[in-house]
Amino acid sequence: MDRIWQTLEGNSYLETGFSPQNVILSLLLAFMLGQLMAWVYYFTHSGLSYSRSFVQSLVIITVVVALVMSTIQNSFVTAVGLMGALSIIRFRNVIKDTRDIAFIFCALVIGMAAGSQRFAIAIIGTIVLAFIILYLRYTNFGTHLPHNAFLRFSIAKHIEPNHPIHSILKRFCGSFTLVSAQGSDYGDPNVEYAFQLMVRNASKNEKMLAELEQIENVKNISLTMQEQLLDV
Repeated sequence: MDRIWQTLEGNSYLETGFSPQNVILSLLLAFMLGQLMAWVYYFTHSGLSYSRSFVQSLVIITVVVALVMSTIQNSFVTAVGLMGALSIIRFRNVIKDTRDIAFIFCALVIGMAAGSQRFAIAIIGTIVLAFIILYLRYTNFGTHLPHNAFLRFSIAKHIEPNHPIHSILKRFCGSFTLVSAQGSDYGDPNVEYAFQLMVRNASKNEKMLAELEQIENVKNISLTMQEQLLDV
């Protein structure tokens, strides 16, 4: 085991030079590490814009970058020529999630390390990045509480300050602000209300909606969490 690890640590173009075995080893390692990052992305993805093609692209990018590094082989002329050839390609897909950009950057760096035959850096870097991503996912790091939400409903008349709706919102929300109260222009007595809420506990949203539905003349209740809007 120690001999294998010493081989991984000392293996580089500067020491071993080019050989088909080294290139195959670089591509296979890039393929395995790319799959590891793709699986980490798959298990930690929580948004609504999941794409199978993006997950597959993480594996392909890692292998392609490793192949690029193997092609360059510390040659400046080859690097310039390859850069000119790749400049023909135009990428038109817009990446909305900055987290996806971070995964692409991880795939690039891992592919560079594997392609330049710095195998120890590629393996250690992938494992450390995987643990960091899993930690951020399962600890909900960066989650802002209480949750922002938008509540919409219609009622047959304007509500007074002592209306039961206000008492319900006070129990379930840290604060709430009236955004709009719009009546109909076609003789409809219903008034559409919109509130911005700071929900204390998102798990009790269903209970809050159930109590609002029991109030007389309240219809068309809609609650939208801000996190869901951002994911779209």
